[in-house]
Amino acid sequence: MKKMLLILALALCSYANAQKGSVLVMGNVSYYSQKNSGFNLENKQNGFGIQPKIGYQFHENWTAGIESNFINIKQTSLEGNKYKDQVYGFGGFVRYTRPLGSIFSAYADLGIGYQNRKETFTDAVGQTYNDNNGFYAGITPAVFIDISKGFGLNFNIGGLNYTSLDTDSATGSSYRTKTFEFNFGQSFSVGLSKNF
Repeated sequence: MKKMLLILALALCSYANAQKGSVLVMGNVSYYSQKNSGFNLENKQNGFGIQPKIGYQFHENWTAGIESNFINIKQTSLEGNKYKDQVYGFGGFVRYTRPLGSIFSAYADLGIGYQNRKETFTDAVGQTYNDNNGFYAGITPAVFIDISKGFGLNFNIGGLNYTSLDTDSATGSSYRTKTFEFNFGQSFSVGLSKNF
């Protein structure tokens, strides 16, 4: 199976100040594409995500605010089957930042909120769906490096995530799915920020 994974994790915009009373506006964008082929089989999958945040720094080390996310995944097969997965989320976050010198800082975000996920399956027989509603919670540790004149890079290598979703399917069945994910060291993202 050949796999191509492209992750773009850039901050859309970031306005932050290392002093009490400042505003933080930032976001991440991600994209990936995957193609599997062989033995008259071909699957294509594309995904796009955006996660904006806005917060208020009420203390030298503490920031609180709101966050949201949108993820859209589409998959098609050679037979014409289609799968679509859309996730929407909205919640709040708290960030604790600790300077490690004049250039480095470590921070951790704790986020919690509401999440909706809708999966749609289309094949020769027709269309079915799963509608999921619930909540998410996650802790993401990261490191900030001040490059020059307020420009900086944010690095994280995973975190701790929990979701609880209640599912209503097109067949009339309902069930609950709880997911706990510890992916520390298994994922990597880089963000760009600017301090004013």
